[in-house]
Amino acid sequence: MVTTGDAAPDFTAPLANGDIEEFTLSERLEDEEPIVLAFFPGAFTSVCTTEMCTFQDRLATFNDLDATVYGVSRDSPFTLNEFRAQNDLEFGLLSDYNKELIDDYDIEMDFADLGVYGVAKRSVFVIDGDGDVAYSWVSDDPGVEPDYDEVEAAVEDLS
Repeated sequence: MVTTGDAAPDFTAPLANGDIEEFTLSERLEDEEPIVLAFFPGAFTSVCTTEMCTFQDRLATFNDLDATVYGVSRDSPFTLNEFRAQNDLEFGLLSDYNKELIDDYDIEMDFADLGVYGVAKRSVFVIDGDGDVAYSWVSDDPGVEPDYDEVEAAVEDLS
């Protein structure tokens, strides 16, 4: 599992930002560091919606710290655009439809009783301008949200 101090795995994935465009982490870090990657199991579920809306509510603080927030899930970019629209999210959502990021960050979980496999554990990674993980948090319990103050403090430490 990727932890604090590790080099963040680089990736290219579809970015749902109202449109759909290509996103490559290493290229974005040239202009948008630090980057907060907030992985969540699935759009339109209660805790995931609460988490993404909480990041939206705190977006001004992240913007003031020159950080860029992205949500990440296995949902298609089309689903993520609808999720953004319905929840008035102003930050982009990355589609890990093929589960490559989940595998690279080693954060896979299953909901076997629901027949759902290979989704992301709820987790947050703050990536600094050098491409290193400055903060990591991973939960084995999908009902637990991150400590948002702790995430903000990690970003502030990079300022």
